[in-house]
Amino acid sequence: MDARLLDILACPVCKGPLLYARKELLLICRADRLAFPIRDGIPVMLEDEARVLSSDDRLLER
Repeated sequence: MDARLLDILACPVCKGPLLYARKELLLICRADRLAFPIRDGIPVMLEDEARVLSSDDRLLER
């Protein structure tokens, strides 16, 4: 994932910052507890495609 792209991407729900989970190929929004998938190098920034994370999910600890 290109660092410049990460700098301009924001959560489509709250417009907040995203964290890149390289190993899992996800972009994480801590505020909304959503994990957006990255498929074929392209972030899928659709709320319907995001996975809801539980409050104790290890991905939120980063």
